[in-house]
Amino acid sequence: MNIPNLLTLLRVVLIPIFILLFYLPFPSSHLAASSVFALAAATDWLDGYLARRLGQSTPFGAFLDPVADKLMVATALVLLVEEHANLWLTLPAAIIIGREIVVSALREWMAEIGARAHVAVSSLGKWKTAAQMLALVILLANPPLMTFWVLVGYALLIVAAILTLWSMLHYLVAAWPHLNTSPKEK
Repeated sequence: MNIPNLLTLLRVVLIPIFILLFYLPFPSSHLAASSVFALAAATDWLDGYLARRLGQSTPFGAFLDPVADKLMVATALVLLVEEHANLWLTLPAAIIIGREIVVSALREWMAEIGARAHVAVSSLGKWKTAAQMLALVILLANPPLMTFWVLVGYALLIVAAILTLWSMLHYLVAAWPHLNTSPKEK
């Protein structure tokens, strides 16, 4: 167990704390939940940086890091969809969660056929993640009222959903030669 892996595990441990804070009935609960989510999002960047910088990348970390990210983001989106209950949040949330399922399945399948490198994380995915995390921090910090910050959060989430579709299309195009062959051609 190394520091990057501990940070990834911390991200998973913070999920129930984040949920609890989200539902607690006190005036600053939104801000507290958003702060825990922001801390978890920061550990996502930090664990990757430290793993590369310290040469501490491990198979366990490579497995757990994307799982922790998807659990954290999906949890935040589900909580926000319940609270906001509108098209402007629900549609981007469905796109983001659906894309994660499609791309995860695609990466798993590509790994099985020995072509995982064709669907490696791209810089487009990093921009998507940045817009998505910022949107979620903003939306979690604010009650579901049509304020300036909530509108900014919606706009960023819509941008993240568009980047999500774009990156998914990029991955599908990269994988298409492998998806479009018959078993005899392989």
